[in-house]
Amino acid sequence: MALPPTVPIGKTIAVLSDVHGDLRALEAVLGELGKRDVIETYVAGDHLFGGSEPLEVWRRLGAAKAVLARSLGDLALATLDPDRVAARTDEEREKRERLASTRRAVGELVLKALAKLPPSLRVTLADGREVLVVHGAPTDPGVDVTHDLSDDEMLVLLGHDAADIVVVGGAHVPFQRELPQMRVVGVGPVGQAPEGRNAHYVLLTPHYEGTRVEEGWVAY
Repeated sequence: MALPPTVPIGKTIAVLSDVHGDLRALEAVLGELGKRDVIETYVAGDHLFGGSEPLEVWRRLGAAKAVLARSLGDLALATLDPDRVAARTDEEREKRERLASTRRAVGELVLKALAKLPPSLRVTLADGREVLVVHGAPTDPGVDVTHDLSDDEMLVLLGHDAADIVVVGGAHVPFQRELPQMRVVGVGPVGQAPEGRNAHYVLLTPHYEGTRVEEGWVAY
């Protein structure tokens, strides 16, 4: 007897992004994911900088066995010497000090591990569809893929080697867009959500009729 098309044919994966060193937000999301049948968690970047508990976030991601991609912000945190960063305004000086304090908090071993993370992740689901997880645009990691782009603008940023589903972080605004032969999913941030204390996540579940995408959030 054939299975109805609504029955999943594989386990769910979760995609997160932009934890920004916020342990409370991360714990809220991981607690929510613990209630779901999630086989693996992927995180698109901006893991540590910005919050007060970067080392604790790094350790918690490791304990959760999350698979991490690296953003340009992560690379900057890992490689920039704050003493060599020019700061002309109070805001720039404050950011430089946060950079220095975050680097001190996590230590050299974490910084080296952060620098070695891949800039993107590719996952093949049980339905055969490929998922690309990346923080910025695949063609230019310094540019965010945002909801207000036209289809043509988005296609240029995604390039010719995308995937069936492309999950992007960075913009801090969740969205979905259907493009020719691919779906683009903007995952909202775990930390520093513009609307306040809401930690976002995306669940991808392979089904016969296509991969089901669920965007969610949990208050913390």
